[in-house]
Amino acid sequence: MNTIDITSPDAFADALAAHPLLLVDFYKDDCPGCKMLDLSIGKFAASPAAEGVTLAKVKLEVVGESFFFSHRLRQTPTLLLFKQGEEVARSPGFVAPAKIEELVQGPALSD
Repeated sequence: MNTIDITSPDAFADALAAHPLLLVDFYKDDCPGCKMLDLSIGKFAASPAAEGVTLAKVKLEVVGESFFFSHRLRQTPTLLLFKQGEEVARSPGFVAPAKIEELVQGPALSD
């Protein structure tokens, strides 16, 4: 799984256009749940299900609250999954590695 850091709304738009399957981790530094989610993402990244997935890390302190609110985010961490630039799944809060795999391989992804 490839990981990229998103530092601006333009970088986010570029990532959506460039990566067919984009898992976006919205987080902030002082968030205990975000640190726990990092561990889950690390375990997921080592699994076969992570093949072909790009992880985009979006830090609240870098992109700003207005960007978070524009995506209807209410808490950190929140994972969003985009396929071909369209949001297909959302999971707020801590997510176990198996649940991340379910999110990525969910029915919304079947062609």
